Amino acid sequence: MATLYTHSDNNRRKTWALLAGFFVFVILVGYVFSVALENTTILYIAVIISIFSTFFSYWQSDKLVLSLSGAKELKTEDNLELYRLVENLCIAAGLPLPRIYIISDPSPNAFATGRDKEHAVIAVTTGLLTRLDRSELEGVIAHELSHIGNRDILLATLVTVLVGMVVLLADWFRRISFFGRHDSDSKKNNVQLIMMIIAIVLAILAPFFAYMMQFAISRKREYLADADAALLTRYPEGLARALEKISTAEPLKSANRATAHLYIASPLQNKKQLFANALATHPPISERIKRLREMN
Repeated sequence: MATLYTHSDNNRRKTWALLAGFFVFVILVGYVFSVALENTTILYIAVIISIFSTFFSYWQSDKLVLSLSGAKELKTEDNLELYRLVENLCIAAGLPLPRIYIISDPSPNAFATGRDKEHAVIAVTTGLLTRLDRSELEGVIAHELSHIGNRDILLATLVTVLVGMVVLLADWFRRISFFGRHDSDSKKNNVQLIMMIIAIVLAILAPFFAYMMQFAISRKREYLADADAALLTRYPEGLARALEKISTAEPLKSANRATAHLYIASPLQNKKQLFANALATHPPISERIKRLREMN
């Protein structure tokens, strides 16, 4: 059985690999387009964007996610009971107390973000606080704390920012290919045409590969966090009941595809959507509940 912090070192390596891979990818694409369009400025811009995006993603990605979610920081005196619940679980897990944010939305859901356990944040919706009992809320909080302990939070948050940047860059390169230099030399024109086609293909496929990356990262970490939460609370049924309530709730108003994979359960769930399970950012709720109840 998976234990708390099992994948911590693995996620740390994935984080640095993701940052390095993004850095190299942007520079390589910038180089290809600068050669094809005979404009070295494009390469310089690509290098600047790559450096800026990498550092911004590491240091500021959590703030961007919180802003996109409409989350507001909660003071201790605003909900002392919630703070005590989080504090008790942190003591049991050996983690520092994260900042707590509230999302004003009747749909029950939650996520964790931050670059490390010392700068972690847990965000919960008002619907989560009103619809769940204490044991269910403990299960959800324990799940999010497990993401913090396993270092899932930085990896998942970086994916949000870097995936969006890849999509924007693909679109930008597609656009500049249309306005590139048109030389009378037929060979150069052929190269420009080829690069324009490549740019268009990138613009079309980038979102697809970006979402595939989110799916691969999200599904595995959710099962592990569920198992860790059950070990932490010693009560798998609490989280199982919480997931049942969350799965039948209305979609989250402030959610979007960029941040959906961060939540404990998909805030965009559409049961009628074709291939919903295949393209979902989370494993099926029914399977997660089944695994939790098998731990009892």
